[in-house]
Amino acid sequence: MHDIKFIRNKPNEFQLLMEKRGLKIDLPEILELDRQVRNYQTSIQEIQEKRNNTSKDIGKLISQGKDVAELQSQVSLYKSDLTKLDEKIKTLSNKLHSLLITFPNYLEADVPLGKDESHNELIKEWGKIPQFEYHPLDHVDLGEQLNGLDFKTGVKISGSRFVLLRGHLALLERALSSFMIDTHLNNLNFEEISPPYIVREDALYGTGQLPKFSDDLFNTIDNRWLIPTSEVPLTNIVSNEIIDKKTLPLRFVANTPCFRSEAGAAGSDTRGMIRQHQFSKVEMVFITEPENSNEELNVLVSCAESILKKLQLPYRVMKLCSGDVGFSAKKTFDLEVWLPGQNNGKGAYREISSCSNCGDFQARRMNAKFKDKETNKIEFLHTLNGSGLAIGRTMIAVLENYQQEDGSILIPEVLIPYMKGITKIQNPNMK
Repeated sequence: MHDIKFIRNKPNEFQLLMEKRGLKIDLPEILELDRQVRNYQTSIQEIQEKRNNTSKDIGKLISQGKDVAELQSQVSLYKSDLTKLDEKIKTLSNKLHSLLITFPNYLEADVPLGKDESHNELIKEWGKIPQFEYHPLDHVDLGEQLNGLDFKTGVKISGSRFVLLRGHLALLERALSSFMIDTHLNNLNFEEISPPYIVREDALYGTGQLPKFSDDLFNTIDNRWLIPTSEVPLTNIVSNEIIDKKTLPLRFVANTPCFRSEAGAAGSDTRGMIRQHQFSKVEMVFITEPENSNEELNVLVSCAESILKKLQLPYRVMKLCSGDVGFSAKKTFDLEVWLPGQNNGKGAYREISSCSNCGDFQARRMNAKFKDKETNKIEFLHTLNGSGLAIGRTMIAVLENYQQEDGSILIPEVLIPYMKGITKIQNPNMK
């Protein structure tokens, strides 16, 4: 949500910020609605002053035993006028709010210009891409050979874009989530949260998924919504709150299922687990004061990187261009892991974590603030979020990077304690 005062005082700058987002806005309409609201508010103040003065006059006349019927009639007219003005302000304010809530966050100055992911900027690469003396398989072939990825049963139970994990691969999923949570808690000083998986509509408005992205979500018959990511409940912990500055930053982490209808993804990534209606993800949410949010974004990225480094998975960090940054973010870094089985065994980098600084955009929508008790100043918080990591895609990366020629999968060393000591997932058909 944008500050109308900023738009009013710097309209040309705001228009340029939205143009960088590829958005054409009707600036005169916004400014005219704002002008009308403020004019009506001024009229209300003037009428209230007249009503108050008239009420004082009535009191004086009554004490003098004089007739006050005419003045009382005037007060009634003032009251009627105030009611009408309140209704006009409410109508215009709602119209203005409906416009502003559809505008994406503005972008940081260093976000590169571009229409799509092809214009994203490479920041760094880490790890050695594995070289195979044989044709590497993708996770679908590997998982099915291991009798661990059961797409047929997933479709039978729930339809397309669902999978059933069996045996050692179900254990691997649990091992990955436990490892990620433990790493964050033990090394990075997070507070673990177990949030609801169903939220009220207001929560999704607060983080920016509604109203624009309703088609990408699942909702219930009583107008509640399944979370597309635990960013939604975690960020809304501070909605309509005033947080003591001394407690900042807040760093939350949660492992939850995520539910997405993928309405706009027909025909893309239909093979395997890359894009599912339900998947698990370890999510990180930071809540901080404005002057520290850019540094907190670097911390967020390093947290996600630490998981990939411990798993010895090759990855790269990309700064997203203006056309690829999400609606609520003002700056985003994507971590892309190397998947050697993709692209028919030629390999490809695929997103495994997206780390974003949303500035005060979500906080304004949620009315989330902090107070500096020394200065008694109250300001909007800054919110950040990132995956640490997407568990399904991490499993894909482990399967494809740690595959052996016989179809077995070596277990990364850091996961062995979580895998009941299993060091290799063996192909049950292997003799």
